[in-house]
Amino acid sequence: MTGPNEEPAPGHGEHHEDLAAEAPTQWQPAPAEGPPPAEQPALYTERSTDSTPHPATNPPPPPATQPGRHAPPGPAGPYPGQHPGQQYAPPHYTETTPTGGQYQAGYDPNLPPLAPQPGAPQHGMPQGQPYPPPPPMPQPGQQPYGRHALTGGADLTSAHLVKRMKRRPQSGWRKAVYTVSGGLINPGESPVDRRRRELISRVNQPLRGCYKIAMLSLKGGVGKTTTTTTLGSTFASLRGDRVVAVDANPDRGTLSQKIPIETTATVRHLLRDADKITRYSDVRSYTSQGASRLEILASEQDPAVSEAFSEDDYRRTITLLEHFYNIVLTDCGTGLMHSAMKGVLDIADALVVVSSASVDGARSASATLDWLDAHGYGDLVKRSVAVINSVRPKAGSVDLDKLAAHFAARTSGVCRIPFDPHLEEGAEIELERLHPDTRLALLELAATVADGFPNDRPLR
Repeated sequence: MTGPNEEPAPGHGEHHEDLAAEAPTQWQPAPAEGPPPAEQPALYTERSTDSTPHPATNPPPPPATQPGRHAPPGPAGPYPGQHPGQQYAPPHYTETTPTGGQYQAGYDPNLPPLAPQPGAPQHGMPQGQPYPPPPPMPQPGQQPYGRHALTGGADLTSAHLVKRMKRRPQSGWRKAVYTVSGGLINPGESPVDRRRRELISRVNQPLRGCYKIAMLSLKGGVGKTTTTTTLGSTFASLRGDRVVAVDANPDRGTLSQKIPIETTATVRHLLRDADKITRYSDVRSYTSQGASRLEILASEQDPAVSEAFSEDDYRRTITLLEHFYNIVLTDCGTGLMHSAMKGVLDIADALVVVSSASVDGARSASATLDWLDAHGYGDLVKRSVAVINSVRPKAGSVDLDKLAAHFAARTSGVCRIPFDPHLEEGAEIELERLHPDTRLALLELAATVADGFPNDRPLR
């Protein structure tokens, strides 16, 4: 503003009149943190673009030397680069003198003018708007706060949010009470039910590729073929993959008689048509399947033909089957020197040695392990599982605990199969007709074998 006889300096007076006309009338409060800034001279500001509402504060009285002008705003929040709590010291800005000369407010006009600093704004407030002070960082061990706090998701897991309910009982008086009460009274699982559930979980362990199991015994009549069928049926009934049992007994094996016969095809027919087999449905036409989903590939019933089943024939058979099945069980004969036996042992991933609960049966099983150790199959013996099969209803005078301890020292596990009237029939086997104790023992056998499944699955 100029007096009546004074002319404004060219350009500068007009610029400051525009700034004075555009100065906002709203006052910006000082930040809450830190001491209030010291009183500073009146400043010109540009129009604020901050849309954040601010509480009103008492403005300082307008300067008496410039009547008619708007009072300048109070100190604003900290500028970029200013730390919270740091004393705010605003820069001085130039204004036009009434006589056309230039001077700085509070500056001696007799001194030469100061040169502007590089990068400093020449008119008005510094560029950009004031930023609010950042929130203080949480101390070590302090829980983060705010809408951006990191929770980690630990409190959003099902185990944390969902109430744990008692499992429904599956057998015994607990199941009867649960059924009669309409589910209002739930005694929970019995120890047997809990044990069964744990075994089923082990049987369903992930399996990569094809796992080949050789069923072996030097003595006939100990239940080797029956154990092959029940073990394969247990796997097939619980797992979702395909399971097949191959009859490699050259002495007119009876494996195909343990399930309903659906085809008269044998392993010889499969090898004859091997070049035409390209999918699972092609292989399925050569096998029979039981109620448990176990499939059986029968052997030749003519001993003269079955005796000619060589090592190369067996290897070709397994090479074909492993493309379509995840578990292959081989019911071997009693002769370790048979031509196909070397192929069986060379490609087997696991070995199940079956023994009866008698002295001669135990000696034959132990002799089998000795022969394998002597012929370079020591690693296979260490991975083998011994089965003590009770083929008579009454326990004899043999100490089964000592017998189990003998095999436990040489194999990876020992399982006992109790006598079962349904297995004694020698006919087709149905798991539903077995005694609960027999079913539980077969679960333990399958779980023990499944513990040897390779766990080197590829990462995705």
